[in-house]
Amino acid sequence: MPDTLTITDNRTGKTYEVDITNETISAMDLRKIKVHDDDFGMMTYDPGYTNTASCSSSVTYIDGDKGILEYRGYPIEQLAEHCDFQEVAYLLLHGELPNASQLAEWTDSLKMHTMVHENIKEQMASFRYDAHAMGMLISTVASLSTFYPEAKKVHCAENRMIQAKRLIAKVPTLAAYAYRHSQGHPYNYPKNNLSYTENFLHMMFKMSDNPYKPEPALVRALDVLFILHADHEQNCSASVMRAIASSEADPYSALAGAAAALYGPLHGGANEAVLNMLRTIGDVKNIPDYVAKCKDGVHRLMGFGHRVYKNYDPRATIVKKCADDVFKVTGRNPLLDIALELEKIALEDEYFVKRKLYPNVDFYSGLIYQAIGLPVTMFPVMFAIPRTVGWLAQWQELMEDDERRIQRPRQVYLGERKRDFVPIDQRG
Repeated sequence: MPDTLTITDNRTGKTYEVDITNETISAMDLRKIKVHDDDFGMMTYDPGYTNTASCSSSVTYIDGDKGILEYRGYPIEQLAEHCDFQEVAYLLLHGELPNASQLAEWTDSLKMHTMVHENIKEQMASFRYDAHAMGMLISTVASLSTFYPEAKKVHCAENRMIQAKRLIAKVPTLAAYAYRHSQGHPYNYPKNNLSYTENFLHMMFKMSDNPYKPEPALVRALDVLFILHADHEQNCSASVMRAIASSEADPYSALAGAAAALYGPLHGGANEAVLNMLRTIGDVKNIPDYVAKCKDGVHRLMGFGHRVYKNYDPRATIVKKCADDVFKVTGRNPLLDIALELEKIALEDEYFVKRKLYPNVDFYSGLIYQAIGLPVTMFPVMFAIPRTVGWLAQWQELMEDDERRIQRPRQVYLGERKRDFVPIDQRG
């Protein structure tokens, strides 16, 4: 006997039976619940989609209550320990970890697309000297659609993979250009004998003719951070990527929209907020007073709690270890002592424990980016580089979904109805 749900409408006394599939019911099954035959039918009301599944996916699995994050079934802890970012990118897009020859071919193919058209440099130069790096990245990603008009052929799997490779390869170049523009420095071209993260650091920090060799600890930390940020299920920006792509827009336009969603401080700006909080606290001795004001609603405890995780964010433990390795090279950030003590107090305080406010990935990632030498305006950009892979994996999956529909949510209309027009000279 199939699993079903029986619903009784107390307005009419009618009973309806709907199927349960994968622990969900189809929203369309509710449409048959009506008071009158000409009614539209019952809808669900779910601001922010807190309990609505908008798609089926095989990319990322999260169990927030247990603190589990998996890419294609692989625990994030194992991937962060054993893989580099390009290997994880292959996994997310292809569904399986690559063998040695597949990984070599994949990394070589990405290197073929790291350069951007010289006109992009002119576009970058047109921005103000103090333009936000994320705004520059969003604009230049969107402009790539004009360089690759064939990207509109979204139903061709081979063409989609070419565009995916281009984006994964070019976004770090655009990000580095945005940073160099903000510093008033000439752009560094990609150097394809370096790894993905080494090349990015080279484009960011190489000065003049001096040789640049990034510290291995920084390269590894960046690789791990990129892995941790590569995908995170149906978050705000991933949903935007799918929404734009559902209209069959090209992936450059869709990804620019996803990056714009990430630009918001509630999504991609949390690690900057953590740094600002630690600076506000200023000293370990000020933590008790700050925590007390958090309880009173005067301050917010940034970097704690998560929309999905009701347990310790599994990424936070990994990032904390990365921070230790980075500070051995760059020197200890004085804000780290404040962060460690704040974490200790919060994890022992009944007020925060009861509310399941555990550290999330943003709590330590900003300290690492700051130690590497990045301004806070680059923090959301550092998020967008690896998340490009997740957005593209979500896009690929959507384009292959037989149930794909252009996204068009319903609304509950509460405004005026059937008003007669009033000429302007008669309006009060």
